[in-house]
Amino acid sequence: MRPGPRNLITDVAGLRVGNAQDDALKSGVTVLVADEPFAAAVHVMGGAPGTRETDLLAPDRLVGAVDALVLAGGSAFGLAACDGVMAGLVAAGRGFAVGAARVPIVPGAIVFDLLNGGDKGWRDNPYPALGRAALMAAGSDFAVGTAGAGTGAMTGWLKGGLGSASAVLDNGATVAALVVVNALGSPTVGDGRQFWAAPWELDGEFGGLGLPCTFPAAHEPPPMKRQGEATTIAIVATDAALDKAGLQRLATAAHDGMARALVPSHTPLDGDLVFAVSTGARPLADPVADAFGLGHAAACVLARAIARGVHAARPARGDLQPCWADL
Repeated sequence: MRPGPRNLITDVAGLRVGNAQDDALKSGVTVLVADEPFAAAVHVMGGAPGTRETDLLAPDRLVGAVDALVLAGGSAFGLAACDGVMAGLVAAGRGFAVGAARVPIVPGAIVFDLLNGGDKGWRDNPYPALGRAALMAAGSDFAVGTAGAGTGAMTGWLKGGLGSASAVLDNGATVAALVVVNALGSPTVGDGRQFWAAPWELDGEFGGLGLPCTFPAAHEPPPMKRQGEATTIAIVATDAALDKAGLQRLATAAHDGMARALVPSHTPLDGDLVFAVSTGARPLADPVADAFGLGHAAACVLARAIARGVHAARPARGDLQPCWADL
């Protein structure tokens, strides 16, 4: 397993990501899109999720593919970012055909960043415009850290952010992750600089510090955010040909990566969820062995992406938490 050429989710050929943010708002939107609709599924592990159109992703639902996925700040207000993405896709002639009508399928998920020090006194909801701007900005390269939906993200004690990572497997398949790290838990061990995700780090991508000699095993962490203020939302992607049922299993396995990188995770106060997508470009040579390897890789890349998002965060005016880079 090695990182892809960009170490981003766009190492899965055909996928593009766009960011848009408002620095005064301390919030933003990140959109994943492709030239053609792609298969998707979702698995929710947190106790306080905020989502849109996720019921469509169940294996027994009619719609077999989506046009885009949206990750946004803004709590429930941020779900309106999907409206802006839909408008942009309609303008491009995209969407599920119903007679002469086109209805873009755009599931989304949000994090709570309403109390992060940004100016939230808007008159009109800013998220539809941010969603459309993120769609228009979609490309192969994009910023991580304090960018897009991770602009105002926080963790238990460090500033969070937008993270991404990729891996090319020995069988040639690519697996990658995109994540907004806004967790109740901590990405680092104790109050130090070493990441919980260190065992899965590749090529020193988030500092190369390894793990400490001892762990705070007996520590009982208190919830450092209030109810509804925490969530980590992610997308794992692959070029391996998986149907919606296979993708739901991939999303389930990927949650292991969240637990490896954030302590604690999947709490009643987090809305943790993982989308899984496939471009379908690479048939499975061995449905059992390949699915096994993809699930393990998905957990690894998600853990790495979480650490990379926190590692890349940068200070901004009005921040309520320090950045990892400032420790």
